[in-house]
Amino acid sequence: MFTGIVEEIGEVTAVEPSGDGVRVTVRGPKAVSDAAHGDSISVSGVCLTVVDQGPDWFTADVMKQTLDMSTLAGVSPGRAVNLERATAAHGRLGGHIVQGHIDGTGEVLEVRPGAQWQVLRISLPASLAPLVVDKGSIAVDGVSLTVSDASPAGPGDAWFEVSLIPETLAATTLGARAAGDRVNLETDILARHVRRLLSFAAPAAPALREANFTEGGSR
Repeated sequence: MFTGIVEEIGEVTAVEPSGDGVRVTVRGPKAVSDAAHGDSISVSGVCLTVVDQGPDWFTADVMKQTLDMSTLAGVSPGRAVNLERATAAHGRLGGHIVQGHIDGTGEVLEVRPGAQWQVLRISLPASLAPLVVDKGSIAVDGVSLTVSDASPAGPGDAWFEVSLIPETLAATTLGARAAGDRVNLETDILARHVRRLLSFAAPAAPALREANFTEGGSR
């Protein structure tokens, strides 16, 4: 479990084929400062498990499903990545609850600079659009952000916007994002649970009525 508060910008230093996945090595001194074999580290929003480590690096396996769902597909040495260690139970929830389970990717459509910030407009897969709400939370490349605007419901391409303060621009890889870049997206876990519950609610209604009533009236 993570909070979306990036601790450092790391760098992918090696990528090796591993079956239908890959094994990546990432330089991240802070991320491995107290890490142990089997620990979880968020790499640009993707929860990976430490399988090997050194003084300032760690290695993790990335399975095919993760490659299919995230921007780690085609990853190569030299890529900058956001790193966050798993949150300690006694730690502060500085961002929001982030699982490191990527829902999909979006494309940066526009970068609008401001006096002290930047606004990123990012495309949104249609399946994720109902889960993103204005002033709600979303993780972009593992960074906990507040949605500052979202496309209206209905036909048309879906998108959302986030406003990045100077600290976020400097402390994460989002400061280097440009139109055309792809980013990892993780929607709010509460929204995902609500959608799942509602998917059962409608078809269950007739069954509930049958269970609560008999031919002679209510039970």
